[in-house]
Amino acid sequence: MRLLHTSDWHLGRAFHRVNMLGAQAGFVGHLVDTVRERAVDAVVVSGDVYDRAVPPLAAVELFDDALHRLADLGVPTVMISGNHDSARRLGVGAGLIDRAGIHLRTDPAGCDTPVVLSDAHGDVAFYGLPYLEPALVRDEFGVEKAGHEAVLAAAMDRVRADLATRARGTRSVVLAHAFVTGGEQSDSERDITVGGVAAVPSGVFDGVDYVALGHLHGCQTLTERVRYAGSPLPYSFSEHRHRKSMWLIDLDAAGAVTAERVDCPVPRALARLRGRLEDLLADPELAPHEDAWVEATLTDPVRPDEPMARLAERFPHTLSLVFDPERTPEAPGVSYARRLADRSDQQIAEDFVTHVRGAGPDDRERSVLRDAFDAVRADETVREVAR
Repeated sequence: MRLLHTSDWHLGRAFHRVNMLGAQAGFVGHLVDTVRERAVDAVVVSGDVYDRAVPPLAAVELFDDALHRLADLGVPTVMISGNHDSARRLGVGAGLIDRAGIHLRTDPAGCDTPVVLSDAHGDVAFYGLPYLEPALVRDEFGVEKAGHEAVLAAAMDRVRADLATRARGTRSVVLAHAFVTGGEQSDSERDITVGGVAAVPSGVFDGVDYVALGHLHGCQTLTERVRYAGSPLPYSFSEHRHRKSMWLIDLDAAGAVTAERVDCPVPRALARLRGRLEDLLADPELAPHEDAWVEATLTDPVRPDEPMARLAERFPHTLSLVFDPERTPEAPGVSYARRLADRSDQQIAEDFVTHVRGAGPDDRERSVLRDAFDAVRADETVREVAR
């Protein structure tokens, strides 16, 4: 059976204020063409269909168009909700849509009820594990401590239990939306840390033939059977080295995996440039980036006049301007914003305690801070879902 694995469409999301709806529509067309031209038997979409719980109307219309075009091909599609989606909204009408071969899996309680498709070698069971927010699903899965590993392990126990009841030789595919150990993050994924831990080990998914992951935006192979498709479009400059693609997966009669990357259309290249303004404007080696979306980090010791306007003369698609001035050893330290870069809320809070008190928090105080941040994040999730 041939599968096309994709994820993290984030319909409705912009890129540094650039409307990406046209590029997203281009990707949907490319997806449909790939399904037709490469004789795909099933499409799997591993969450974050939308960028937010209440997406703009244009994004909903594009999603509707995608579903109709896939249904018209007669190729089954299995889709789960991600942490950016409203599971309840995405799942509206799932029972009716199911009849058209579009299988939406957004209810955690149904994670052990697969979509079963067949080929010449028998059945393939597709299990959809929507994003499992630990604080919201701990009771459903009967776990004592709300954490990503605990709830995913409990969900996979249900999957393996159901799989054990099926005919011998039944192959299995799991769709999941999570941060799995070994995956490389970018700046455009929403933090899902709980209890100071975001990642879960890939061993949680043992016992199935293929795991189609979503959440991280870079296409990645964790093991031959566990892969991220990544987002089809870039949503931050940290993705400037990404090769945006989908996975074309062939499952043979024994469940062995053969994988091929299918590149996605590139609306415009990304470039991260760094240096003094005059150097960036004059360097002939930067000519290939003149039509790219550009993030420029200026290192001039003194901020130059009208830097954005001057950059735009050579790089008209400059979207982000960062200042990181060169400093002598005697110069003052870096800015407050710079000191906070790449630090988690927990680390910032611990630094504040150290600054105010002269000593850092002890283990008990760290635990209190961690619980507070987890509670706020969970509350925000509940509020977003309820909107």
